[in-house]
Amino acid sequence: MSNSKQILDFKTQLELQDTAFPMLQILNEEGKIVDEDGLKRAELSDEKLVELFKSMLFARQVDIRSMKLAKQGRMGFFGPHAGQEASQMASAFAFTDEDWLFPGYRDLPQIYSKGWPIWKGLLWSRGHQLGNEYTTDDGKPVNSWFPQIIIGAQYVQAAGVALGLKKRKKDAVAFVYTGDGGSSQGDTYEGINFAGAYKAPLVAFIQNNGFAISTPRSLQTAAPHLAAKGWAAGAPSIVVDGMDAIAMYLASKDARAWAVAGNGPVVIETITNRLEPHSTAGDDPLRYRTKEDIDAWWKKEPLVRMRKFLTDKGLWDTAKEEAYIAELDARIDADIKKANNVEKQKISSFIKNTLEVPSQAMLEQIEKFESEGK
Repeated sequence: MSNSKQILDFKTQLELQDTAFPMLQILNEEGKIVDEDGLKRAELSDEKLVELFKSMLFARQVDIRSMKLAKQGRMGFFGPHAGQEASQMASAFAFTDEDWLFPGYRDLPQIYSKGWPIWKGLLWSRGHQLGNEYTTDDGKPVNSWFPQIIIGAQYVQAAGVALGLKKRKKDAVAFVYTGDGGSSQGDTYEGINFAGAYKAPLVAFIQNNGFAISTPRSLQTAAPHLAAKGWAAGAPSIVVDGMDAIAMYLASKDARAWAVAGNGPVVIETITNRLEPHSTAGDDPLRYRTKEDIDAWWKKEPLVRMRKFLTDKGLWDTAKEEAYIAELDARIDADIKKANNVEKQKISSFIKNTLEVPSQAMLEQIEKFESEGK
């Protein structure tokens, strides 16, 4: 017999939604372990902890150098990612080269982690055709889609590839990223729903960084937790401290294991923060948030707590970090030089790269522009 009073208690329903998603945290803001069992479950050796931290430092240095290039007019479009290193790199750390990555335009660091060269990322930002070749320097394929500009579209694409991996009986998953703004797009739900209906191996990340360009999370949706959107598609869904690299790794590792075992998708909402502008296209964050808010988040950012944790364990120090940053700068310098030395595209080459077999009209255009040296 139904209990009409309980079922029709809408206020309690809202309260239950608010408490249904406790946040997974293992490493707190002070760099202290608050979940010893979680640390053990992560199974990260000292060497792996240092490797993980280095991947985050790499992402930060790419961000720093990319912002400088953008200010100098030497880079095309760039979405800064400072503050999201744990959400991005610690999650990617849990996947394999065989897994397929579907990034958004702020997620170039995850593609780099799969072996994609930085110089190709620079060319991608400039609109060069070689920036859409997903191979390593030695020609090996990189299992990644291009950084999706259409918000949420990568979710539909990831769901399709996940189903293909299942049908081909591959020991691999698709993993996809969008932001809190992207979670409001129809494509995001459709992708999760499709993967849920077919039990496709998909791990879906919603990086809740506080703002969809200038729209704050509080105005984005009335849902208390973005992870709740996964429940509508029958997907297990969790909330993770996106500034905690260890929690991010553990959640991603367990989600991958669940998905690759044939259980269907998992949705992970990461609580993180974008500490810089939305993009280098003229956005001023102080028009929609306060300096005090930004300063407070800088104190919680993922490198600070991971650095303190590793330093306290005797695994890291200032000298090691300075040496590694110098190594990264030399690598980035070489990639910038390589990108700058690539032959610039002409109008004729744009037309040539549009279709594998050009139409007659396109052939005439190619001939015309080539005769003009364009």
